[in-house]
Amino acid sequence: MNSNDLLKQLLMIGIGTTSLVTEKIREVSEEWVKDGKLNSEQAKKFADDLMQQLKSDPGTWEVQMQRQLRNALQDLGVPRQSEMDELRGRLDRLERQVRDLENKLWR
Repeated sequence: MNSNDLLKQLLMIGIGTTSLVTEKIREVSEEWVKDGKLNSEQAKKFADDLMQQLKSDPGTWEVQMQRQLRNALQDLGVPRQSEMDELRGRLDRLERQVRDLENKLWR
């Protein structure tokens, strides 16, 4: 999977999560109206206020999304950049050692 595909998938996850949150907020507010806990105007205000709060404080939302994404990638076994860099360094050292050993054998 190339990085463009990964970025597209991550973007779609974010869009899907936002849609899911919006839908769940709507479902909860409709349920409260149905149960008589709120009237329809209160439910609409609740949903609007909550969505406005999510939109007005994108930093918190973004941090939570990054944390969830990082956890999901970790669960999938996708290595972090620092882990990849460490492995590349180890591979470079091993290749040098193999070349040095080969050079010693051919002398």
